[in-house]
Amino acid sequence: MASNPIPATDPLAAFDLTDKVAVITGGSRGLGRAMAEAFAASGATVVIASRKGEACELAAKQIHEATGAEVLGLQCHVGDWDACTALVSTVIERFGRIDVFVNNAGMSPLYDTLGSITESLFDKVIDVNLKGPFRLSALVAEQMAAGAGGSIINISSVAASQPSSAEIPYAAAKAGLNVLTNGLAHMFGPKVRANVIQPGPFLTDISKAWDLDAFNENAKRSIPLQRGGEPEEIVGAALYLASDASSYTTGTTIKIDGGMSW
Repeated sequence: MASNPIPATDPLAAFDLTDKVAVITGGSRGLGRAMAEAFAASGATVVIASRKGEACELAAKQIHEATGAEVLGLQCHVGDWDACTALVSTVIERFGRIDVFVNNAGMSPLYDTLGSITESLFDKVIDVNLKGPFRLSALVAEQMAAGAGGSIINISSVAASQPSSAEIPYAAAKAGLNVLTNGLAHMFGPKVRANVIQPGPFLTDISKAWDLDAFNENAKRSIPLQRGGEPEEIVGAALYLASDASSYTTGTTIKIDGGMSW
C-alpha cells in the first residue's frame, strides 16, 4: 500500500480502496459487517472471516450483490492458532497479498464474580481478543513488510482504559491489543501502519442483551451525544485508516464513543 501523501487537488482519491485486498475478522455482522460493506463500496476486494462459515458466505453474497465487489467468506475461529495461519495462507494464495487487515472479532462473556471465572472461560477471552489478533497481525505484517506495505486496524474497546466490573478479562485483553498495535507500528514501519479504533457502546447485535432503558438513561448523563453508536458510524474512521488518507498515521488510537466519560 502506498504511503506517499495524496495531492491536495484530489483529496477524495485518498479514500479509494480500488485494487486493495482487505480482510476483516468478525465481518459477518455488527461493526465488521459495516466495515466490509464500506470497503467493498470503496473498491476493495473483501474477505470476511468468522467462526460461522455459513454466515460469512451469506454476508459475502449480499455485499457482492449490493456493491459488485469481489467478496469472499471464509470460516476462521481466531482463537485457534492454526486456523489463523490457515486464513492468512488461504487469502495470500487466492489474491497474492493482503493490503488491509482488520482484527475485529471479539467476545466478552458474562460472569457472576471474578472468582467464579473458570480457566477455560478466561482462556477463551484471551484467545479471541488477543492471541488470535497477535498471530494474525504477525503473519500479515511480515507479508506486508516484504511486499508493498499495508494497514493493520485493531478494533479495541473503551473498556481497555475504562473497564467496568462486568468486563475485566475482556478489558485486559483489549489493553493488550492496544500495546500490541503500538509495537507493530514500531517494528514494521515505515511500510506497515498499525492503528487502533477504540469504540464505545454501539447498538449492534450484542446490545440486544442490554437493559436498553437503563442504558439510555445512563447515556443521557454520561455521553455528550446521549446515545449509543450505530454500526455505520464506525465507517469513517475505518476508511481513513484503511486508505492512503492516513498515510502519516500509525501507532495511534481513535476513540469513537460519543465522548463518553464513564
